[in-house]
Amino acid sequence: MLDLYSPGKSFLHKMSPAPKMLVLMVAATLLFLNDSLAVTLAAMVAVLLLYPLAQLSFKQAWQQLRPLLWIFAVFFALQWWLAGLEQASYVVLRLAALILLASLVTLTTRSSDMIDTITTGLGFLKPIGVNPAKVGLAISLALRFIPVLAQVTQDVREAQKTRGLERSVIAVAMPVAIRTLKMADDISDAIESRGYRP
Repeated sequence: MLDLYSPGKSFLHKMSPAPKMLVLMVAATLLFLNDSLAVTLAAMVAVLLLYPLAQLSFKQAWQQLRPLLWIFAVFFALQWWLAGLEQASYVVLRLAALILLASLVTLTTRSSDMIDTITTGLGFLKPIGVNPAKVGLAISLALRFIPVLAQVTQDVREAQKTRGLERSVIAVAMPVAIRTLKMADDISDAIESRGYRP
């Protein structure tokens, strides 16, 4: 499985996955409940400052956001048109802060450790029919799928740019959607061919 883990000896690297994931969930919830641009900006700065503390560079932080810049641009334009500049800035900053925070957890935690923690943590749901092993498999596939999708999006945008279509949302979105469905189908076939029965 593709692992985005960046080796290091910081306090975040040494921390077990459970508290990091709990902080991520709480912080994400608070960010969504908050409706202040100033608080959101402060949260963004705080998350960015955690990167050097985790022995990660600002370049690595930028690499987490760069593939999604066109999505930010679309959200910003729509929100500016519908609700004004302040709301547009708030929505994009909140999304960027969430992505950077989630990436910080991913970069300082081995994906196998995260999946094991989630699988163990969901054990209490077994009596109501939830299979923690299947949830762990779904998460492991998602962790592999998201970076691949980001790369596919970047490749499509570069290909469409050579055709002068980089500003067309449909010209970029349609090939990405088709490739996404194809990848999902390939993953499904791979699981089926292995007779996976957790």
